[in-house]
Amino acid sequence: MDPAYVAVHMEEDRSHWWFRGRLAVIRATLRRTLPPRRVRLLELGCGSGNVLAALAEFGEAVGMDAHQDLAAAARAAGLDVRVGHLPDDLGVAPGWAEVVLLLDVIEHVADDRAFLDEILESSVQPGGAVVVSVPAWDLLYGPHDLALKHFRRYRPAQCRALLRAAGLEIVRDGGLFHSLLLPRVLQRVSEVAAGALRRAGNGKNGEGHADRPANLGEWRGGALLSSVVTMALDADTRLSAQLARTGYALPGLSYWALGRRGLA
Repeated sequence: MDPAYVAVHMEEDRSHWWFRGRLAVIRATLRRTLPPRRVRLLELGCGSGNVLAALAEFGEAVGMDAHQDLAAAARAAGLDVRVGHLPDDLGVAPGWAEVVLLLDVIEHVADDRAFLDEILESSVQPGGAVVVSVPAWDLLYGPHDLALKHFRRYRPAQCRALLRAAGLEIVRDGGLFHSLLLPRVLQRVSEVAAGALRRAGNGKNGEGHADRPANLGEWRGGALLSSVVTMALDADTRLSAQLARTGYALPGLSYWALGRRGLA
């Protein structure tokens, strides 16, 4: 992997509004849910370790990622990150983890139910927690998801059903990035219309050959606009955390849930 890509990826993880907003809600949820003692946490698909570093406040945190260079960069920053492919190379003893985090992971897995079953059986102790976040709303699946190798997006009810079928009791859940949902719906309508026009105009395949969508780090809004957008989305994040405390799951562009495994 290109060292420049690793450096950019790590900077995006630290500073981009998407990662910052998701992390803020996950941390607030763990603070209100975990027992008042140090616990063992395992983040799977941890990337460059932005979330993993923040988990140190809760106890012993171990990460795992398939990208060797990202894992090496995380280890250079003092984090305990192992390299491997899930779920075959978990690298921890069975039932070691009291909390497992799967943040924007299961949408990359063809058989999400079998994957969750394996993770629960191999790494989560009875009574332990699993935190999941996923891109929301299957109707929004489009070129960006294809570029990121997503198999699917999830309706919140669909993700809740998946977690319950795997044996998890939903303790807390909610949406993320509420204010971005309508703009994304309008963007998706535009993508579909553009694909239809291309097919009608030249007979080529539609959106599968659309221009590559910008990734999260390719923001070009300028300093002032970036500051305004960041302030607005920080307010959005605070709203998400507050709604999670009240038990109201306002729809957003992402969905997250904390589920607890049964003792039996």
